[in-house]
Amino acid sequence: VTGLVLGVYESEREDDSLHLTESAAGVDRVLSGKLTELLKISGPGLKKGKSRIFYGLHEDFPCIAVVGLGRNSLGVCGTEYWDTCKENIRAAIAGGCRVLQNHVLTHIEVDGCNDSQSAAEGAVLGLFTYDDLKTKKKTRVTTQLHGSGCVSGWEKGVLYGEGQNLARYLMEAPANHVTPSVFADTITNRLAPYADHVTVHKRSQEWIEEQQMGAFLSVSKGSEEPPVFLELHYNGCPDNTQCPLLLVGKGITFDSGGISLKPPSGMDAMRADMGGAATVCSAIVTAAALNLPINIIGLAPLCENMPSGKANKPGDVVTAKNGKTIQVDNTDAEGRLILADALCYAHSFNPRAIVNAATLTGAMDVALGSAATGVFTNSDWLWEQLHKASVVTGDRVWRMPLFQHYTRQVTDCQLADLNNVGKYSRSGGACTAAAFLREFVTAPHWAHLDIAGVMTNKDEVTVVFWNIDLRAVFDFCIDFTGFVSLS
Repeated sequence: VTGLVLGVYESEREDDSLHLTESAAGVDRVLSGKLTELLKISGPGLKKGKSRIFYGLHEDFPCIAVVGLGRNSLGVCGTEYWDTCKENIRAAIAGGCRVLQNHVLTHIEVDGCNDSQSAAEGAVLGLFTYDDLKTKKKTRVTTQLHGSGCVSGWEKGVLYGEGQNLARYLMEAPANHVTPSVFADTITNRLAPYADHVTVHKRSQEWIEEQQMGAFLSVSKGSEEPPVFLELHYNGCPDNTQCPLLLVGKGITFDSGGISLKPPSGMDAMRADMGGAATVCSAIVTAAALNLPINIIGLAPLCENMPSGKANKPGDVVTAKNGKTIQVDNTDAEGRLILADALCYAHSFNPRAIVNAATLTGAMDVALGSAATGVFTNSDWLWEQLHKASVVTGDRVWRMPLFQHYTRQVTDCQLADLNNVGKYSRSGGACTAAAFLREFVTAPHWAHLDIAGVMTNKDEVTVVFWNIDLRAVFDFCIDFTGFVSLS
């Protein structure tokens, strides 16, 4: 059975007049104005995000959902830092698709709403659910663009949505189902269709030891699960001399906190502490699907952070790949330890820019909540590119400080070169974590994305469950392609 989602704009005036999208107007003409008539008599004008369901109107579509898109005149908002029209389309289409899914429809045609990419993103994101381990599952729904909208925009939006859903799948699945090895195998399988221009290296513990990644190994040794250092090379540019974009993602597949054990309430959500690695790997899968003319390398140190007789103890000192020593005063500040070694290794590829993503600090959630990702960067150019991409995708970012003030709080250390927590542990925690990472970066264009606040969906985010900042990374990769060609 096929359903149909159509859009309607709010009136710019107070007269409750209807402003149908082009596709909705076409359906209304086929129905001799019946859709407009029913919308008028079924209540006041449809507000943004609201929907109405009509049955038996159209012989091809037994069930039609009409969704409110807000005002058509809206664009980029200078206070919200996103394109309001695009975001309204995503949210409205997602809601309409979910309503029809609940009516057990197996196929839905979607109004492109004059922005097929945003409509496709909303449809694919809105229909995602993780119920693999449940006996009773939601109806599996396929979608397609209705009418004569922009097909290429729709296809791009589907790939964006599927890329984000891959990351959400990895984050939602239980930690005993997505171990470091399973995570690496999953990404390897997803990249198999692009083997002609993608190379995957699943580095073993022996290789990690050879690389002298002592900080990474100090975290992984507390778990019975062996660590994996996942290295992905996407070669989309025929010019082999092109310096790559380097993406690094934190891959803690479960974070108990180690000896500095987390409280039990909410600890189950720490199965998603590999959100940075999921973001990076999904971005490369999507780049390959889009056949972007760019070279990207993705690095994901994967392990668990568990308490055991072999685990890090508070006060232990470990040595990172670059020779710097680290006093581990809090074993629950483990993400920065595994990223330190990955960032050191990243520099060996002579990257044009390095972007790392990590669910790094609870302090970022306290600071920004689920509204935006915190970005710490040493590059104004890189910040501008990330911010530009975030406005288009609605995955908002906010620049945070990298002051020497914070650096002094991690370098003032009793036993080693660095402490893995700030001198005043409850003050500026996200900033001191970023300052710690900066000690392992020499590249002139580096950005650290702390996605801890957007790791989970709060009720004010209407489209997704795991609200990672992924589509902004996709768009940044595309913008980066343009930058490289200009250079």
